[in-house]
Amino acid sequence: MARMVALVLLLLVSATPGFLVAQEPPLGLPPVPIPEDNPQTPEKLQLGDKLFHDTRFSSTGEVSCATCHDAKKVFTDSPLQVSEGIHKLTGTRNAPTVVNSAYFKSVFWDGRSPDLEDQALHPFLNPVEMGLKDHKPILKIVRSDPEYVEAFKTVFAKSGEQITMKEVTQAIAAFERTIVAGDSPFDRWYFAGDEKALSPEAVRGFEVFINQGRCVSCHVVEQTQALFTDSRFHNIGVGINRIQDDISRLVGEFLKAKAEGTDVDIAVLTDQKTSELGRVAVTGRLDDIGAFKTPTLRNIAVTAPYMHDGSLKTLKETVVHYNNGGVAKEGDRVNDFLSGGIRPLNLSEQQIDDLVAFMEALTSPQFAKTAVAESK
Repeated sequence: MARMVALVLLLLVSATPGFLVAQEPPLGLPPVPIPEDNPQTPEKLQLGDKLFHDTRFSSTGEVSCATCHDAKKVFTDSPLQVSEGIHKLTGTRNAPTVVNSAYFKSVFWDGRSPDLEDQALHPFLNPVEMGLKDHKPILKIVRSDPEYVEAFKTVFAKSGEQITMKEVTQAIAAFERTIVAGDSPFDRWYFAGDEKALSPEAVRGFEVFINQGRCVSCHVVEQTQALFTDSRFHNIGVGINRIQDDISRLVGEFLKAKAEGTDVDIAVLTDQKTSELGRVAVTGRLDDIGAFKTPTLRNIAVTAPYMHDGSLKTLKETVVHYNNGGVAKEGDRVNDFLSGGIRPLNLSEQQIDDLVAFMEALTSPQFAKTAVAESK
C-alpha cells in the first residue's frame, strides 16, 4: 500500500440490496457505492494496488495501468494531450483521472463500460495501449507468480485455473474505489461554512458558475455533496466540429463495422475521425453524435489538458470555448448536433478569470503540491 497516495481506506456498512456503501467519505462527497459482489478488504486493496502497477501485463513489459494514471500526476498522465502506450504509440483520447471514479455511472469518455470492473479489461488488449493479443499472459502470471498465488488464495480463495480475469479486474476496481478526494477549499467554504476558505475571486466565480455561466447544469452541486458531473453525455463542439462534413459517412461506416464485429475499443482509440463520433459509437443513436461524458471538475486545475482529445490546454481556454458557444472563436461554424444548452454566454474577461479561480479552488489538499508544481 506504500504507493497509494492520500487514499481513503473506507469502512463498510450494510446498505441497499446489491450494494455496500462506504461511510465517512471526504467533505463534499457522498458515500462510495461498493458492489455487493465485490466487497472491499485490506488484502484485496493491496492486491489491486499491485495489479494496477504491474508492467508485465503489457506486450513490452513497460506499461501498466499506472502509466496513464500516475498517482504523482493526480492519477492522469498530465500534461500529455493523449495517452502513450507501448512503443510510445498514441491513441486519440486524453486519460481521465481515476480520482473519484468510484462514483462514475459509466466509464470511458463515451461510457462504453458500465463499471470499473469492465473498464479494467480493455486497455490490456488495445494495440496502442498495452498491446496484448488476449488475456492469457496476465492469467499465466497471476497463476504462477508466488506473491500473486498467495494473494489470490487469501482474497478469493482461488488458485490455478480458478483464477480468471473476473478476479483480476475485481481487485483492480476495488483498489480504484479507494482513490477518493474531496475537502477542497470550495468544500470547506460551501459545506463547512468556512468563509475564509475561498478568495473573493473564487466566490465571484461560483456565482458565475451557478448563474450566467450555467456550468452547474451539467457539473452538479447538491445541498450536501458535489460530484460536479451529471454523468450524462453532451456534444459541446469539441472535435466533432472538425469532421462535420464527414459525419454521415463516418457514422454509417462505423455502425456497419460494429455490426460486423469490429472491436469498438480499437476503432475508437486508433482512428482520430472515428473517435470524434463519441457516444453514438455505443448507442447507435444519432442524437449521441459527438457527445462525451461530463467529467468531474474536482482537481481540474491539476489535470490539464482538457476534453476527450486533450485539445484545450488551460482552464481559461476551456471557459472561452464555452463562452463562444461551443466553437474555437466567434463566427466559427457550429455542428448540427451541438447540445441545446451550448450557446454563447457573454461573459466578461473578469467573469472568465473569476470562473477559473473558482475551478482552481476545487483542488483537494493532497494534490495541492501538484498544483504548486504545475504553476511553475
